[in-house]
Amino acid sequence: MSIQATRTYVGSIQNHQQVCDGLDLLGDSASKIWNVARWTADRVWDEIGKIPDEGSLKSYMKNQSCWKDLNAQSSQKVIEELSDAFQSWFDLRHKDEKANPPGYRKHGDKRPSSTVTFKADGFKHDPENNHVRLSKGSNLKEYWSDFLLCEYQTRPDVDLTEVNKVQNVRAVWNGDEWELHFVCKVELETNDSAGNGVAGIDLGIKNIATIAFPDEYVLYPGNSLKQDKHYFKRAEYDTEGENGPSEKSMWARRRLADRETHFYHTLTDAIITECVERGVGTLAVSWPEKVRDSDWGKNGNKKLHTWAFDRIYQYLNYKGEIRGVEVLKKNEWDTSKTCSACGDDTKSNRVERGLYVCSSCGLVGNADCNGAENMRQKITPSPHGEDRSNGCVAQPSTYLFDRESGMFRTREQVVS
Repeated sequence: MSIQATRTYVGSIQNHQQVCDGLDLLGDSASKIWNVARWTADRVWDEIGKIPDEGSLKSYMKNQSCWKDLNAQSSQKVIEELSDAFQSWFDLRHKDEKANPPGYRKHGDKRPSSTVTFKADGFKHDPENNHVRLSKGSNLKEYWSDFLLCEYQTRPDVDLTEVNKVQNVRAVWNGDEWELHFVCKVELETNDSAGNGVAGIDLGIKNIATIAFPDEYVLYPGNSLKQDKHYFKRAEYDTEGENGPSEKSMWARRRLADRETHFYHTLTDAIITECVERGVGTLAVSWPEKVRDSDWGKNGNKKLHTWAFDRIYQYLNYKGEIRGVEVLKKNEWDTSKTCSACGDDTKSNRVERGLYVCSSCGLVGNADCNGAENMRQKITPSPHGEDRSNGCVAQPSTYLFDRESGMFRTREQVVS
């Protein structure tokens, strides 16, 4: 059995010296379209008090000369990105009134290179020869060339001749050079069920994931993510004045995004691998329904805005589908305050963030483990013959992220 999935593969440009000037022009044009559209949105906002919607911006921009610097679909994509940025700002404003709207793409007199997306009619792909032809906009076409011909190389384990379809190609400036991102539809073979076991997972901010397996509790702390955010979001990296973000700021944001993506992929790979090795075929994931609508104060709202629970679920879901682990989304309502041993739901049982003490049955344990066990029991209400004693719940194993290897280290037992 197979499933269809979307994958992005990165290709290094082998003839970079020949095409970099052309890609620079396209990247600069994308930034210019963004800036003109952003300026237009500002004027409309001042006039009527509303941001123009995506359709209105596209209609206006089609009459601007810079629109034809890119292929039409590539220009449209820039406006779609700007509209998404405004929507993210609207969502954040509900919790943080000081949140800044999307800014201009410029630093002094220079526009930084923006990512350029080429959709179906903007590229022609020749995977047999590792070539891709990228269309220029009519303003940038020269009499001898209507396109840029890029020679690329992917990782040895990636063969683009085998993908069903390349949906789009993105030219991305990584801070040092241009690279190509191929967004593809692929068919992946799936395995039979990994087993009859059931596990529950509690997603959090400090402990990114806590798993209740049939035979053990495991914590995955988010220390490395916190350290990365502290380093890359220091004041000098996160400022945006009238000249827009600095090159250092843009570099820091890219690095942070790359590190977060790697962490979440590594985390979900590790969890699904543990499920397969332990014979767990069903994983119940806590789903904090409507949590982003809650008001947790200034600092709490900032943490909630960056909490990637939906991203983790999506990664777990498709990785689990491939390897025979069914991932189920379950409402986590009351799981943090309910005793997993006797069902007592006294709010004061949660003594502090990491400690749960049941006033009825005397269970003493890690609060996240208790929550993960409650998630597990949504699928297996009455587990038999399994150790759910105080010692088991209070002393989970901890898997730490190792920066040198980029993987999670072998388990360690938490000492009480």
